[in-house]
Amino acid sequence: MNNVFRISHLSAGFIAVLVGYTSSVAIIFQAASAVGATPAQLNSWMWALGIGMGASCIGLSLRYRSPVLTAWSTPGAALLATSLSGLDMGQAIGIFLFSSLLITLSGVTGWFQKLMQYMPRHIAAAMLAGILLRFGMDLFIAMQSRWALTGIMFLAYLAGRLWLPRYTVPVALAAGSIAAVALGLVHTDTLSWAIAWPEFTMPRFSWQALLGVGLPLFVVTMTSQNIPGLAVLRANGYQTPASPLISWTGLTGLVLAPFGGYAFNLAAITAAICMSPDADPNADQRYKASVWAGTFYLLTGVFGASVVALFAAFPKELVAAIAGLALLGTIGNSLSAALADEHGREAALVTFMATASGLVLLGIGSAFWGLILGMTVHWALCGMRRRSRPTI
Repeated sequence: MNNVFRISHLSAGFIAVLVGYTSSVAIIFQAASAVGATPAQLNSWMWALGIGMGASCIGLSLRYRSPVLTAWSTPGAALLATSLSGLDMGQAIGIFLFSSLLITLSGVTGWFQKLMQYMPRHIAAAMLAGILLRFGMDLFIAMQSRWALTGIMFLAYLAGRLWLPRYTVPVALAAGSIAAVALGLVHTDTLSWAIAWPEFTMPRFSWQALLGVGLPLFVVTMTSQNIPGLAVLRANGYQTPASPLISWTGLTGLVLAPFGGYAFNLAAITAAICMSPDADPNADQRYKASVWAGTFYLLTGVFGASVVALFAAFPKELVAAIAGLALLGTIGNSLSAALADEHGREAALVTFMATASGLVLLGIGSAFWGLILGMTVHWALCGMRRRSRPTI
C-alpha cells in the first residue's frame, strides 16, 4: 500500500499536470475562440481533453508498466488558434477526426515504430536535453521577478537533497506553496467549481479544411509531440513498443474528437518529470507517477474549465521554478548519456543545440529539426568511418 501512495509518485504526477495545464491551457482557449465556441462547448473541450489524457495515461502505464504520459498537442493548439478562423465548430470537429484517424493509421501500420528503431540512444538523449533545457533555465529566469519565492524553493531543494533525497521535489513544492501564500501571491478570489458536461458536435468535412488544417495538425502532432515523447521513453531506458502507444492516442482522439478532444499524443516535457529519479529511485516503479498524473487529469476533466482557475491561482514563477527543479536530474542524465560515446558526441551536440535553439522551419518545431540534423551528422560520420577503415 505504501508503494501505491508514495508521496513522490503523487507529487511527480501533480507537478506534471500542473506544468501541462499552466504552460498551454490559454492556447486551448484561443483555439476554441477561433471557431466561436460557447462556454458550454469550451467546458466540453476541457472535459474531453482531461478524460482522454487521464484514461490513456492510466491505461497505458498500467498495461506496459512504464511511465507513459499523454498530453494534448500544444503545437497543434497553436496551429488551430491561427488556422481555424473562418471555420465553424462542425468543420473543426471534422479536422480533429481526420487528424486522429491519420495518427491511428500511423500506429496500426507500424511505420512509426520502424522509424524509431533507427534512432541511436545518444541522439534521443540529446534531443530530450535540448527540449528540457529551456525549462531548467526558466528556474533562474524566474528569480529575476520573484527572487524570494524561487530562492526559498531552491534552498528547500538543496535541503531536500541533503536530508530527504527521495522527497526533494515535494519539499520544494511545499516550501514554494507556503511561501506563495505568505507573500500574498496566491489569488483565490476567482475560484469556482462546477462539473463539466460533454457536448456532442456533428462533424462536417470539407477537403479544403482537411488538407489546409487537418493534415498540418497531424504532421505537427507527430513531429513535435510523438517523436520527442517516444525519445523521452527511449532516453530513460524504457523500450515500450511505439505502435500501440501511437494507436491508442489516435483512437482516443477518434472517440473524443466530437466533444472537443482535438489531438492526443505522447508527452515529452511532463513525461520527463514522471521519469525522473525524484519520482522513484527504482525505474520500474515510476509508472505509478504517471498513473497519479492520469488520476489528476481525470479530475481536471470532470471539473473542466473551472479547474483552470485553480492552476491560475499559483504564480507563474512557482510553476516555472518547480518544473525546472523537477527536471534538473533528467537534464543532467540526458546530457551524460548524449555525450558518453566519443564517436557519437558531435552528432549529439548538433541535436542538442538545434533542439534547444527553438528553430522553426515550415511550421515544424526544433525537436524535429534537431533530430533530422543530428541523424544526418550521425550517418554521415558513420559512413566516413566505414570508408576510412583499413582493408585486410
